[in-house]
Amino acid sequence: MTEYFTPGENSPAEAIAAIGDELGLFDDWMDRYEFIIELGRKLPAYPAEWQDEAHRVQGCQSQVWLAGHEENGRLFFTGASDAAIVSGLVALVLRVYSGRARAEILGTSAKFLHDLGLIGALSTNRGNGVAAMVERIQEMAKGALP
Repeated sequence: MTEYFTPGENSPAEAIAAIGDELGLFDDWMDRYEFIIELGRKLPAYPAEWQDEAHRVQGCQSQVWLAGHEENGRLFFTGASDAAIVSGLVALVLRVYSGRARAEILGTSAKFLHDLGLIGALSTNRGNGVAAMVERIQEMAKGALP
């Protein structure tokens, strides 16, 4: 059975605040990158059979796959990437959006990525990619899950 990401925080806002606090512990972006990479290493295993076009996030420089399922009115996601830093970004995005009701997902814009300084610290392609992950999750929240 596939393990989906379950965040420790009770809401997207709490998750964003906690991520901001954690990133704030580091003085420079190299240390933050290491922290983000470590988050990616802790993601649940992603099924190899889901590393296909149906689950692939378009717009990412690296390969990124996302899948989700609904349980008790909440959407849970799992994801993976072929790049270490991007796996960490997947973990951050899942921490904000996984385990939430559709309304919470749709009510949480990708603006937090700018507010936390992530978009400015990433290459343009990586910034576009992480925004594409959020867009894909919100599309899934609007309709059927793959």
